[in-house]
Amino acid sequence: MPSAFAYTAVEPSGRKTSGVIEAQDRDAAVARLAAEGRFVVDIREQKAAAPTRHLSGGRVTRSDLALFTRRMADLAAAGLPLDRVLQVVAEQSESPKLAEVALDALEQVRGGASVSEALARHPKFFPEVYTQTLLAGETSGQFPEVAARLADFQEREATRRSQIASALVYPTVLLLTAVFVVVFLLLFVVPRLSGVFRDLGDELPATTRILLSTTGFLTTNWLVIVGAMVGAFVLYKGWSSTDAGAVTRDTILLRLPLVGKVVQKAVVSRYARVLGTLVYGGVPILQSLRLAGMASGNRLFRRYSEKVEADVREGRSIADAMRDTGVFPPVLTHMVAIGEETGDLPKMLGRVADSLDFEVDNALRRLTSLVEPAIVLTMGGFVGFVVLSVLLPIYQAQNLVK
Repeated sequence: MPSAFAYTAVEPSGRKTSGVIEAQDRDAAVARLAAEGRFVVDIREQKAAAPTRHLSGGRVTRSDLALFTRRMADLAAAGLPLDRVLQVVAEQSESPKLAEVALDALEQVRGGASVSEALARHPKFFPEVYTQTLLAGETSGQFPEVAARLADFQEREATRRSQIASALVYPTVLLLTAVFVVVFLLLFVVPRLSGVFRDLGDELPATTRILLSTTGFLTTNWLVIVGAMVGAFVLYKGWSSTDAGAVTRDTILLRLPLVGKVVQKAVVSRYARVLGTLVYGGVPILQSLRLAGMASGNRLFRRYSEKVEADVREGRSIADAMRDTGVFPPVLTHMVAIGEETGDLPKMLGRVADSLDFEVDNALRRLTSLVEPAIVLTMGGFVGFVVLSVLLPIYQAQNLVK
């Protein structure tokens, strides 16, 4: 019965590839690869992996994953065998879920699987871009260095999300307060005054009539309104889960005033950093382009990344393929061109990502500083409208009495 052999080989073009081949024995597998013109660098028989253990529920944050990867990189750099690395990581993990995952991966590794294969059994926590990067590190013998770069990327992502969340705390509190004030005025205060307004006659100011009509509509149809909002949310989730819906949503997001440019820079930064990490780890460039597009977080950029991949497959340079799409900024295409010429593409991509991250951070601070006064002014304007609508009829009634 044929056995499966995991191999690393160099193709006639000089590109290093990895894969799995079935053969009767190791010599037969090497002979098959040699017949295809490949020079075998490493080959080993794949043993049957241990069954995946059932994992209990639990939440894992991006910070938890970043810490998990950082500890794995540091322990591997210290010279520990990878199975021992997983054992120590499991013992040190503050996340019970990741501790279980590490123990399960430990069983898989001791059963003959690689670390990347063991972690790939948990795609909920470790996406393909993560496991493929580790696989490249294992294949090239640079696991500690590649894992360290992967940890750097995850730590930056966790820090960025934490900064955004912190910056949005105060605007969110203001917005919730504004919504509460609006609902309280429209549903509880104004209805109590509607009887007084009717006694004042039909010649009510336009602002008062608008306020009474709005309040009457909300108090009568609030169940319908809530149901429509829930239905719209469900329909949106279903629509955005489709490929066409996701592309349309991401296209609109990139074209929004003020926000669109910031989103584009954040997406390109993530794309460049992931691509640089993959190329540094030794992942083939076509696969790196595909995985970077998947990790960009934007379906439109994913499509353009696939187009770049197709052009590169036909022999074009990465910079030219990116430039022809018209969506990648000039700073990225120029730095990619330099990286291709000098043979140091990962370094150039890292510089682009650092530059864009700096611009995104500054833009987010400016947007946050604009949101806060906008909410305050909007809430103040509405409260002023309500007060004006209430006082004007009373002022008119006093003039009639005089």
